[in-house]
Amino acid sequence: MTPRVSWLALAAVLTLTACATTPPPPPPPVEAGAALPAWLDAALTDPNRPAADMARDANRHPGETVLFSGIKPGMKVADLIPGGGYFTRIFSKAVGPRGRVYAYVPDELSKLAKREPAVNAISRDPAYSNVRVLLSTLPLFSTPERLDVVFTAQNYHDMHADFMGPVDVAAVNRQIYQSLKPGGLYIVIDHSAQPGSGMAAVNGFHRIDPAIVRHEVEAAGFVFDGQGQFLRDPKDKMNVSVFDKSIRGETDQFVYRFRKPGRARR
Repeated sequence: MTPRVSWLALAAVLTLTACATTPPPPPPPVEAGAALPAWLDAALTDPNRPAADMARDANRHPGETVLFSGIKPGMKVADLIPGGGYFTRIFSKAVGPRGRVYAYVPDELSKLAKREPAVNAISRDPAYSNVRVLLSTLPLFSTPERLDVVFTAQNYHDMHADFMGPVDVAAVNRQIYQSLKPGGLYIVIDHSAQPGSGMAAVNGFHRIDPAIVRHEVEAAGFVFDGQGQFLRDPKDKMNVSVFDKSIRGETDQFVYRFRKPGRARR
């Protein structure tokens, strides 16, 4: 079935807070009942996407995610800690042949895994020729060119986890800030921890208090630009690991958008 979205439905799931020096442009208006933009529809229905990825779409809401993230054809995007490449493939088709996707794999993780990154196979696939894998440590985050969007999903908390070092997250966020064009966006999606819990849920539950994320990212110079409600789930009591069978795939997640001050040139 072709994914469909209406402007009213999109407005209902997105809560936007315009805090940037230059207010972001609103999502392109879509008539009620109209199809998604053709480029996004094509990205989601891409026949090269694994069936296992498509099966996750109902819970991960990739259409709303791409629209909220401001990703469009021709953009330069970094998929930070891409895992198996669920979003890497979607971004590749969304930005198209004039765009570029940098799948940034932390060397901290590759050394633990003791195998090549899963996204290497995507970058070698001719269907995703605009994907380039970058392998380096997180505090040395950088890309060959300035970016429109840096995106990370379900992994920000890992930077605070013991198994990752932990990482100097302040340095990572500063590097991301430097990598973006003026007006560029930093998107953070992660599993919610109970408000006020600080870092207590990072190691055991693989969650993080959204307030911690906002504080850290704003400290790097970003301005908070909005939050999406489309991955919230009130059934999640946030008191078990995200890998627990009772909640896996249905956790409450926050979707934060931050903007580097300045006027975007697009």
